[in-house]
Amino acid sequence: MNGRVWSPVLTENRLAITSQHSTGPVALKDRLDSLDVLRGFALLGILVMTIQGFAMVSGAYFDPSLHMDLTGLNWWIWAVSHVFADSKFMAIFSLLFGAGIVLTTRRRGEAGKPAWTVFYRRNAWLLVFGLIHAYFIWSGDILGAYAIAGFVVFWMRGLKVLPLTIIGLVFLSIALALSLLGSLTAPLEMANELATSFSMTAAEISAEIEAFQGNWFQIMAERSAQSFDMQVGSIPFYLFWRAGGLMLIGMALLKADILSAKRSDRFYWIMAVAGLVIGLPLVITSATQLDANGWDPLFAQFGVGLLYNYVGSLGMTAAYIAIVMLMVRSGFLQGLQNRLAAVGRMAFNNYIMHSVLCTLIFYGAGLGFFGSVERWGQVLIVLAIWAIQLILSPLWLSRFRFGPLEWLWRSMTYWRIQPFRKAS
Repeated sequence: MNGRVWSPVLTENRLAITSQHSTGPVALKDRLDSLDVLRGFALLGILVMTIQGFAMVSGAYFDPSLHMDLTGLNWWIWAVSHVFADSKFMAIFSLLFGAGIVLTTRRRGEAGKPAWTVFYRRNAWLLVFGLIHAYFIWSGDILGAYAIAGFVVFWMRGLKVLPLTIIGLVFLSIALALSLLGSLTAPLEMANELATSFSMTAAEISAEIEAFQGNWFQIMAERSAQSFDMQVGSIPFYLFWRAGGLMLIGMALLKADILSAKRSDRFYWIMAVAGLVIGLPLVITSATQLDANGWDPLFAQFGVGLLYNYVGSLGMTAAYIAIVMLMVRSGFLQGLQNRLAAVGRMAFNNYIMHSVLCTLIFYGAGLGFFGSVERWGQVLIVLAIWAIQLILSPLWLSRFRFGPLEWLWRSMTYWRIQPFRKAS
């Protein structure tokens, strides 16, 4: 299997206001509502892209014309998802992870205790969860990449806003350079081999469909190959640098009070408008140019075509953050915000739920619809999962402090069973 898979996904970061002299897990009363709402918004949005990895062959993420119909409504669904979702929500999750590193380690520093011991234990468990997720549930896991990047950027958390931003931009530039330079400097034959890794032959498409419609052992073999391919191909040369750079910028945004909704309405309006003015034309150009060039990998993944969405997604991400912060400040759609915050508080659990539900729907070990649900049908599944999580998350949190996986992660991190049920 030559198609590479990654999906921007999330980790549960327990982003919270820190209470002085506390060194245990974050208390519920100390959480930042703005970050929970933003995380919930991003979690739901990311499914718009990851549904393609569950429902279609891996190469279709990079070349949507490879698999199934791409005309009429299906084309428009691809275009809208590319413009408004592709890389934007992965960026939000990376920013939030960086902010979470600052928030979850600050309390131990204030109490005069080393922060690295708890953080590294927490991050090591995240890596374990990511490997389990990648090899036993879905190959598009991002938790492992976040854990690896977190081990490095953790040591820069004490820097001020400007250095964090500059180093973050350097990381982002490295990710872009590694993609572009690979094709610009490599011999033509090697460049063509790189391009081939993002495409699939008819035989490879048929083999992948057969594998994921097959029994558990067939699925396991194909999933393991894709997971290994992502870990050795995407993480060191792209995901580490892009995710790590965004984590550093997320630290800066938190320290600048941007993610906590503490800046003025005027600031967020300017941020939203500037993000859209910069980002929207670029991502629209990306969609039209990819289509015009037939999703040629040398153009889309290793050439000028990569630039449009890579840069434009950052502007769109800034706009999304600003809009969510304005909603939080104004109380607009407060009922929806409350539900989004609940989804965000259970982000780790809900992310894994995406994988479990979708693999049950599409893989042969479940209903076996892999390779047969067009993009318009995928949208209906996304809407159904959104409804489930918006309804179930607040109901669960009305009785329990955390989602089941969040509770397990906390307990493993602090080496003691954490309280689970809320006091009656």
